[in-house]
Amino acid sequence: MNIKITVDGAAPARQARFGKLPERISYADMVEETQAGPRGSADDAYDPEVRFSCLAADLGL
Repeated sequence: MNIKITVDGAAPARQARFGKLPERISYADMVEETQAGPRGSADDAYDPEVRFSCLAADLGL
């Protein structure tokens, strides 16, 4: 068995671009914390006119 390994002219450019993994991103940079609003605000109010697309939800099950 005769195996011949050839290297093309673009190999150094590929190695420079893809030869190592990118820097790790810290968990703190991936997470955004926001302050929650108080419970019972107008945004959380029950609206009896809202209809669901599920019969069980319409019946309150």
